Amino acid sequence: MTYAGGAAAYAAVVANAVKASGSLVKLEEKDFARILEKARSGLVVHASSGVFSTKHQYLVSYKGFTFFHVCREPVRIPDGFEIIEAKSIWMPS
Repeated sequence: MTYAGGAAAYAAVVANAVKASGSLVKLEEKDFARILEKARSGLVVHASSGVFSTKHQYLVSYKGFTFFHVCREPVRIPDGFEIIEAKSIWMPS
């Protein structure tokens, strides 16, 4: 496979991953907290990773969109949410 063919195949895989995952909206911490306040309950997926510094990733669904936030410090999740601790979260780029 040529480089161009490999790049095209990779682009197709990423495009299909985005289609399968639906709409992903990246938010800053204050905006992510606002979505949690509006949702009031639901499911939050959390994963942490890192060797020298920890990176926390959060996902929550609200009104048909999936919102995510990435940060160095853990986010306080309000009462009423179920938290799923995932081994990892993959985001298409």
